[in-house]
Amino acid sequence: MQPTFSGRLTGQIAVVTGAARSLGAAIATRFLQEGATVHLADVADAEGIECARSLAATGAPAHYHHLDVTDEAQWQSTLGEVEAAHGRIDILVNNAAVAVPFVPVEDRRADEWDRVMAVNAKGVFLGCKHVIPIMRRGGGGSIVNISSAAGLGQWQIMEGAYAASKAAVHVLTKVVATQQAADGIRCNSVHPGPIDSEMAQAVLGADPAVLSRRLSRVPMGRMADMQEVVAAVLFLASSEASFITGAELAVDGGAVAQ
Repeated sequence: MQPTFSGRLTGQIAVVTGAARSLGAAIATRFLQEGATVHLADVADAEGIECARSLAATGAPAHYHHLDVTDEAQWQSTLGEVEAAHGRIDILVNNAAVAVPFVPVEDRRADEWDRVMAVNAKGVFLGCKHVIPIMRRGGGGSIVNISSAAGLGQWQIMEGAYAASKAAVHVLTKVVATQQAADGIRCNSVHPGPIDSEMAQAVLGADPAVLSRRLSRVPMGRMADMQEVVAAVLFLASSEASFITGAELAVDGGAVAQ
């Protein structure tokens, strides 16, 4: 998929979490290409700094922040720095996430469950919690939460901790959307199916049987190209989606429609 650029985010201030690599880096790059100033946030500092540096070398206004999304104080510090620099935050993409290989629920360790829920669900909650007052002060904004097809259905083949965490993101998105609509703050979720990414390859690609089983439940029969997911995030972040809030957009090759 070859995107075209038309300045859809010109002048916007965006924060993207989990932006050091993979989908997060792709989102940050596309936002910059569409005219936004982008603050990349991650815990993978070496990769995040290099990503921001390489983007900035092209003249793009890219900045990097260390952010552990499970740490409330780090959220407050990072978002505070961005607001202090620009006076507002227009877009937050809660993308940071972790996944674990599939095991039956009875075999999942409690510490593994806690880690997945902390990053995938608590991290999104903290991002929403602390960007809301900033967006309210700025007159509104757009929050895009990256959930998953796992949060919408096909649970027989889904890993329990990951699916539960992404379902939490799905519901939280609707709560934020309805509570903050009067403030001009939109909140929507994107639900990718398997993406041809580092995370998917680590979780699914290690076992051809697991990958084959997963793709057998995708009517289009393949993983998503990264840019196919990025396009959905860009749409919801942009003014083109100005009357859309509380929506879930599945980018899953028809998986949850079965």
